[in-house]
Amino acid sequence: MSELLIRGRVLTFIDEPQGIDDTASYLTVDDGAVLVRDGKIVAVGDYADIRKAAPADVTVADHRPHLVMPGLIDTHLHFPQTQAIASYGAQLMEWLNTYIFVEEQKFAEPEHAAFIAGRFMDELLSNGTTTAVAYCSVHPQSVDAYFTAAEQRGMLMVGGKVMMDRNAPDALRDTPQRGYDETRRLIGKWHGRGRAQYAISPRFAITSTPEQMEMAKALVAEHRDCYVQTHLSENRDEIAFATSLYPDARDYTDIYARYDLLTGKTLLGHCIHLSDREISVLAETGAVGVFCPTSNLFLGSGLFDRDRFDRLGARWSVATDVGAGTSFSMLETMDEAYKVLHLQGQRLSPLNSFYRMTLGNARALGLQDRIGSLHVGADADIVVLDSSGKSAMELRMRTAKSLADELFILQTMGDDRCVAEVYVAGRAMKARKAGAAARALETV
Repeated sequence: MSELLIRGRVLTFIDEPQGIDDTASYLTVDDGAVLVRDGKIVAVGDYADIRKAAPADVTVADHRPHLVMPGLIDTHLHFPQTQAIASYGAQLMEWLNTYIFVEEQKFAEPEHAAFIAGRFMDELLSNGTTTAVAYCSVHPQSVDAYFTAAEQRGMLMVGGKVMMDRNAPDALRDTPQRGYDETRRLIGKWHGRGRAQYAISPRFAITSTPEQMEMAKALVAEHRDCYVQTHLSENRDEIAFATSLYPDARDYTDIYARYDLLTGKTLLGHCIHLSDREISVLAETGAVGVFCPTSNLFLGSGLFDRDRFDRLGARWSVATDVGAGTSFSMLETMDEAYKVLHLQGQRLSPLNSFYRMTLGNARALGLQDRIGSLHVGADADIVVLDSSGKSAMELRMRTAKSLADELFILQTMGDDRCVAEVYVAGRAMKARKAGAAARALETV
């Protein structure tokens, strides 16, 4: 039995903030502590009280004056696109064909898939993200590499092989039957193994024939506890192409609805150009629209309308969408989310930003009992944030007067330099990585 006492300014959300002054929506303890035993949180509260109750020889990780929060959660990104970030000058369909489909063909090689998977997980952790939902490539070996890298680090990750049988290079196409067979085998191998969670992943309607969509429907019916991830209404040309391929559908959303792919475990990337009818369908089915601000701006796709989602009762989450997204950092992502909403006359308070990155995204995944907040029984996935991690931030923090001020500074100016430590199931990951790098230098 191993125990660790993490000391610092504890902050965790209890519910969605209803305003910038909603202090009832979160718990904060100025000199707080989280007691971890065998990867689980067993106590949260005032340091003095918890220290008395803990074993005398407990290891104390003192992170004062930094914030101790739940690990950040990212609900949509593409691990094979890790080396395609910052690919110049194209909108969605041209970008896919010029850069992404070329990059994804490399994942036929298990060695390349394993190398990128390791770097991908380490980039997430460096930025404070402890759980993410990602697409792998069409190759089963990419899924094996993804979940193996996550398992080595103890991370709770969601992912799956993309299913694509048209409108992609031959080297990236499966068939309806092969897509079904490979996905089913991968679910059997990985779903529920350790902390791994599988996502059935037809890439989007453009790259799947009706026959493959039927196979995706069968997989969802057979594996109700798996997630479903795909893309919806990111780009106007994409919408026109998708609906032309499914002329009987009422609209883009109806394509997925006809194949019973909209469930409470479905994550729909982007959802920018939706009608009220379509958003209402998401509300009825419980499917989650995923707001990807940096990617939507980078590809010139459009602006996510959060207020319409809220008004019509639909669920939504936030994500980086690497590699169209331009950063692994959820802090930088929320900075862009603030701007996207501000352009539409919509407010995003710093409390709501940090709620979304933690408990809000955990609720979108239905994992709020395990991750997203610091509560007894939760997995000990924890991030330590330094709001003076950059010199300009340290200067700005001298004038901060409230927690909301501090969170907004972190959100607006922060990046991986503000992540002082990350714990995955109670294990310090940044310190581990720094130690490994130092040992590597000593051998040179």
